[in-house]
Amino acid sequence: MKIEHIAMYVRDLEAARAFFLKYLGASSNSGYHNKTTDFRSYFLSFDGGARLEIMTRPQLADSDNAIARMGFVHIAFSLGSREKVDELTARLKADGYEVLSGPRTTGDGYYESCIVGIEGNQIELTV
Repeated sequence: MKIEHIAMYVRDLEAARAFFLKYLGASSNSGYHNKTTDFRSYFLSFDGGARLEIMTRPQLADSDNAIARMGFVHIAFSLGSREKVDELTARLKADGYEVLSGPRTTGDGYYESCIVGIEGNQIELTV
C-alpha cells in the first residue's frame, strides 16, 4: 500500500501552485474547475511519485495554523543532499520565508530545516 496523494486547501491557489513549482520542482496538471460549486484544484507531482492536491473554493473556514497543533503538521521533502537542504533553505530565507529551525542534524539523526511556506504551512526540507 502507498499514499496516493495528500490534499490541502489554500486561499490563493495560483500562488500556492507557483510556490511548489518554483521551490520544490513540482509539475502540475492543467487544473480542474467545477463551475457549479466553484471548487478549483491542481494535482502537483514530485520525483518519486508523490502527489499533492491543492484546492480552493469559496467560503473556506479559517483554522488555527499554529505550528504545534493537532492533526497534520508539516509536509517533508527529501532533497537528496545536505548541500541542497542548505541551498534551498537559504533561498527561501532570502525570499522572505521564515526559517523555524536548521539546517541542522536532529536528535534522531535527520539533517533538516523547517520553514513556514505558503499560507503559513510548515515545510520540512531533509536529505
